[in-house]
Amino acid sequence: MAHHLVRPKRGTVIAGVCAAIADRFHWSRFVVRLLFVVSIILPGPQFLLYLALWILIPKQK
Repeated sequence: MAHHLVRPKRGTVIAGVCAAIADRFHWSRFVVRLLFVVSIILPGPQFLLYLALWILIPKQK
């Protein structure tokens, strides 16, 4: 069964982007969220990428 990248309805903190990535790759949601928060201190477009993924990843039906 193929797992698609979808934002879950439950268990999200802001938009479900980190939860969607964690679920897709069978990673811990906490670890993905922690990595994102830590990456914010590094220079780069992380926040813009998050916003783009929020728009592009469909919400679970």
